Amino acid sequence: MNLVTNNNNHWRIFLTICLVSLITLTGCQTTSDSAVTGGSNSEEIESPMADVTQNQSTDIDNNIMNLPKLEGKAIVEMKVKGQSITIELDGNNAPITAGNFLDLVDKGVYDGLVFHRVVTEPQPFVAQGGDPQGKDPNFPVSRLGTGGYIDPNTNSQRYIPLEIRPQYDESAEDATPPEIIYSQTTDVTPQLRHEYGVIAMARSQMPDSASSQFYFTLADLPFLDGSYAVFGRVTNGMDVVEGIAQGDRIDSVQVISGIENLKR
Repeated sequence: MNLVTNNNNHWRIFLTICLVSLITLTGCQTTSDSAVTGGSNSEEIESPMADVTQNQSTDIDNNIMNLPKLEGKAIVEMKVKGQSITIELDGNNAPITAGNFLDLVDKGVYDGLVFHRVVTEPQPFVAQGGDPQGKDPNFPVSRLGTGGYIDPNTNSQRYIPLEIRPQYDESAEDATPPEIIYSQTTDVTPQLRHEYGVIAMARSQMPDSASSQFYFTLADLPFLDGSYAVFGRVTNGMDVVEGIAQGDRIDSVQVISGIENLKR
């Protein structure tokens, strides 16, 4: 699933086209935000996306004000196989995406969930998890990657919009961040790019279909920029991330700092 190959441009273009065309989940029929093919031996090329029902509303604008937002930064600690991964969430540049993730962390949604898709061959690509259906050990492995967070207040799945802030000089004292682009892919260079060791949201072909599934990047993946929302980065424990195998479970995720910056 990696786009870095020895045949340079032609092979890369071919794989990129395959990735884009298989942005939806090829597992089962419903919901969510991951790009899995179902089984661990699948040889199809896919991107970090998921299947969604066709009747899903895309009218995110009416709900955007009700979504959690992170105003500033926050730190969370994820434990996998007893080892720690420290993640800095960037609410300055991805307030809704980071806020959604922090809210789900605070609710304990990710505890016990499975990394249902880990792609390391032929090149490192992503380690993807966050499907709440994976908490049930009897849930079919072939269907993991089709689920998202069900909000108990609405009894329906929470979706968040695709969120991309164009690049700017964040270090400049008089820097004015450009407006965030919502609900559409873009060719502009984003402020938060798909560099090695970032965390981003998986989604389906529909831009506003991310819910709870996320992925860690195992390499620089610039071809995903502008199509998926990066919302933070691993600051410690990338060796743990690189050791994640498909089927490994998240022991726990807890907020270390910044919960006061979460607005719900």
